[in-house]
Amino acid sequence: MVWNTIKESLQGSLPSGEYDLWIEPLGCRQCSEEKIELIGPDRYFLSWVQDRYLGVIKSKLSEFGMGSSEIKLSVDGPTATSPSQNKIKGQLQLPGMQGGSSAFRALHPAYTFDQFMVGESNILASSACDAIAKGETRFGNSLFLNSTTGLGKSHLTQAVAHTVLSTAPGTRLHYLTAQQFSNEMVKGIKSGTMDQFSKKYVNGCDILLVEDVHTLGGKTKTQDELNIVLDYLLKTGRRVILISAKAPCDLKGIDEDFKSRMTAGLVTQIKAPDYQTRFNIIRHKAMVSGLSLSEEAADYLARHLNGDVRRIESTMIGINAKASMLNIKADLTMIREVLRDIIGRPVELNGEMIMKLIAAQYKVTVDDLRSKSRKRVISFPRQMAMFLTRKYTELSLAGIGNLYNRDHSTVMYAIKTITKEMSLKSSIREQIEILSTKLQK
Repeated sequence: MVWNTIKESLQGSLPSGEYDLWIEPLGCRQCSEEKIELIGPDRYFLSWVQDRYLGVIKSKLSEFGMGSSEIKLSVDGPTATSPSQNKIKGQLQLPGMQGGSSAFRALHPAYTFDQFMVGESNILASSACDAIAKGETRFGNSLFLNSTTGLGKSHLTQAVAHTVLSTAPGTRLHYLTAQQFSNEMVKGIKSGTMDQFSKKYVNGCDILLVEDVHTLGGKTKTQDELNIVLDYLLKTGRRVILISAKAPCDLKGIDEDFKSRMTAGLVTQIKAPDYQTRFNIIRHKAMVSGLSLSEEAADYLARHLNGDVRRIESTMIGINAKASMLNIKADLTMIREVLRDIIGRPVELNGEMIMKLIAAQYKVTVDDLRSKSRKRVISFPRQMAMFLTRKYTELSLAGIGNLYNRDHSTVMYAIKTITKEMSLKSSIREQIEILSTKLQK
């Protein structure tokens, strides 16, 4: 069948994790020159495929002379068969739980380790979650992970669940929010079934994932029950991941003994993604959605999309939708329009702004930076300013040189010097990061 051939071609052009999760489960109900109907397990799955992989599929169809074929995505029903249907349902359903039960957290099909972009801001959290998911002990068996909203803590937690379900399906895994744990406990108290409740989490659990533990402030009874569960699980070498929107020191209304037990293992934080991580996320999301994005466009987006990953996701969806609707390439003009609707009109950095910031930070004057002085207290800030101007503006080497009364070769030397020192000295690297953060605000 043509679809099987196309799938083989897609398998060679997509990362294995993405192919296994999003392409392999797709079946084919109808295939002709006029129309190809693909089937998947549910509407959510198909919506994700349409948003992120339809462009890649269309491209492959064109290679096989079917570029004019209409693509229809349908939910797999009783009349159609899909060999991977059960596999996907297994990934989206936690073991031992009834289908459709609102008492348990559903898994987002894209929240896997393959789809998580690792950078300096999250590398420890990602590595620890991956190790715990695989049963490795190099980070211990317990993790307290915190971050503000939209930085990927739920993504990592669900990636753990996906990994456990696919590699060790017999594992007794419980994944829920702190509020769900509390509700279940109250129900057990009212119905006189607390013994069953305790056995479920103490005797019937190999790995426990609890989100939003910061919401337990003031709920002393729930804290007591979860504390008992954690005490037993940790003493018996079970795995535990606790997720919070606040750092342990910022938790209010939490019993000190309970807080101590929650943070008995590794405690780490996910920070806002740095420039390089944002750039990688943007390129990755463009690739999986079939969006053609130049290096210049990706750089522009990475410089202006600060903060959480959700904003990046929203922007990329908007760019892809507008490019598809207008049937145009996503150039900088169109990207600026989409970005303006989401974050307002971005302030364009220029050489003068960077020069003034550097002068203020290093307690020199703008005239000092433009002078011929070679004193270290002046030449070093000047080199930093040249480096950052090259990074954050579109000025040429000659243009930067004119700004500082230097030629382009001096600017090139400054950039190479700072780049080399960043790789050798953490203090220089930290200064660049701090200055970059100030410039992007």
